[in-house]
Amino acid sequence: MSIEVIHPEIQRGRVRSALFDFDGTLSLIREGWQQVMVPMMVEVLLETPDREGEADLRRAVGDFVAELTGKQTIYQMLRLREEVVRRGGEPREAGEYKRRYLSRLHARIAPRLAALAEGRAAADDFLVPGARAMLEGLRRRGVALYLASGTDQEDVAREAAALGLEAYFADRIYGARPRYWEFSKAMLVQQIVREHGLQGPEFLGVGDGFVEIENTKAAGGIAVGVASDEARRQGIDEWKRQRLIRAGADVIVPDYREHERLVSYLFGEREGP
Repeated sequence: MSIEVIHPEIQRGRVRSALFDFDGTLSLIREGWQQVMVPMMVEVLLETPDREGEADLRRAVGDFVAELTGKQTIYQMLRLREEVVRRGGEPREAGEYKRRYLSRLHARIAPRLAALAEGRAAADDFLVPGARAMLEGLRRRGVALYLASGTDQEDVAREAAALGLEAYFADRIYGARPRYWEFSKAMLVQQIVREHGLQGPEFLGVGDGFVEIENTKAAGGIAVGVASDEARRQGIDEWKRQRLIRAGADVIVPDYREHERLVSYLFGEREGP
């Protein structure tokens, strides 16, 4: 069984609105982004006067990048500035670090986007397995679906369209903005709860990062953690699983291959998954 129930006491059968994270939760277009961001940050910190050794820096950077996963990318770059100062360096602007990172990331994912655009790859090749069926199952039950990401708004919209997901979310796709302080997943959760008059488990949050799980639980909702192994596209990423459980996830899945069981469980149509 690939569905792990962490908190069986949750109230099921009441879901009316659901918020999905994008990268790693639905989309695999940006698979490997950590392998771009972490080395870039380590390069920056290696230039500081009071740096540690490269291995120690890699561990430190990996920890804070993971901690901030789910927030807008700029927050990871703001943290990088702090780490530069802590080691006696003169930091660049966070926006400059972000541009440097995105330039490298776009070089990595450009062939994937081109393959999709040219029909050399199918959308399902870059989706977490079962993602489309999971969204369809929720939509059939009348759930209002939202999409939120720490990736820039225009990129999220473009990549969701490339994967054929825009119809599930319509104008309910949210991403990072230039005025980053005006948007967060926590703010969006509160907006959804308020606009739909939701109470507790009527809200569902689904994601592979610490932030969206924590935000969901803060609102009293049900949190499904997606411990996806993005590179292999099967099985559990144990590191993700442990972090998602610590964040408060009620249910852990590796993907949505068992979407029918998962949706039925969340809607109280079966006692166990």
